[in-house]
Amino acid sequence: MSKAQLNVYSLAAVAIALLVLPFTLSNYHVFQLTMIVVYAIALLGLNLLIGYNGQISLGHGAFFAIGAYTTAMLVHLAEMPYWLTVPLAGLVCLVAGFLFGLPALRLEGLYLALPTFALAVATPQLLNYQRVAHWTGGVQGIMFDKPNAPGLLPLDPDQWLYFFCLAVAVPLYVIGWNLLRARTGRAIVAIRDHPTASAAMGIDNAFYKTATFGVSAMYAGIAGALSAIVTQFVAPDSFPIFLSLSFLVGIVVGGVASIPGAFLGAIFIEFVPNVASAISDAAPWAVYGTVLIAAMYLMPDGLAGIGRAFAKRLGQRRPKPQPSALGKPGRVRG
Repeated sequence: MSKAQLNVYSLAAVAIALLVLPFTLSNYHVFQLTMIVVYAIALLGLNLLIGYNGQISLGHGAFFAIGAYTTAMLVHLAEMPYWLTVPLAGLVCLVAGFLFGLPALRLEGLYLALPTFALAVATPQLLNYQRVAHWTGGVQGIMFDKPNAPGLLPLDPDQWLYFFCLAVAVPLYVIGWNLLRARTGRAIVAIRDHPTASAAMGIDNAFYKTATFGVSAMYAGIAGALSAIVTQFVAPDSFPIFLSLSFLVGIVVGGVASIPGAFLGAIFIEFVPNVASAISDAAPWAVYGTVLIAAMYLMPDGLAGIGRAFAKRLGQRRPKPQPSALGKPGRVRG
């Protein structure tokens, strides 16, 4: 089996599973599956920034929160249709990420991680600020009703929200895949590999770095908007600093600089904490840390790295053409 055939079969199997699973699972498990799709969008955006552009961010939970609150306020206060708030939340976070990336141009590595970490720490406190509590709901947050499936679709609200989130995620993944394989993607990766050489080749490092930060924040904002629609609730305590750290853990476990790795990392951050709590109620984070350390030792390239190694091994096991008695291997003279 060739690598191309393996990719086609893998995509077909994943597509069939994503379409069939909501009809075979309970509502709670459909909710978990929906959150995996939501987290996968946020992790893809963070992977564009860290894995492909080389900028470190510990604050994408803040953009996730901005997107969630944008949707919640537009639905609750402006009574806007929930589906219309998703692109608006992405636009707000695109602008916010671009503006935040401008002053961060002078910082690299750990020095860039610190301001983003500060952003993630400060955002929940800002949402609690009394002068904006009229719009954000303060400590109590904002609640709104769960949307129903439109028209005569035979779907319950949980199934509908799953397919709605999936319909948003698939185009975003296709856009990200095409972006990285276009000239823009090559410029983004060149800046990560050697910024001096990329500048010498005529690449505008400042523009591409800020634009990548903005696009990455847009993905996080869209994911936050979908999260607010799925949970029907936002509050400052819903976006702790651990959320940003979980996103970072997700791209490392799933695979840095890997598009499928974002989806695999989303599965990790959704299920592993629950599994850790089931194993030990007294010390769930100890179990979580042990699993994470084991994953780093056993999968240094992430879950996506295991997939690449498996595909490479299949390619090496392909039978080689046997030499014919009349000429070169596998060639028959007429």
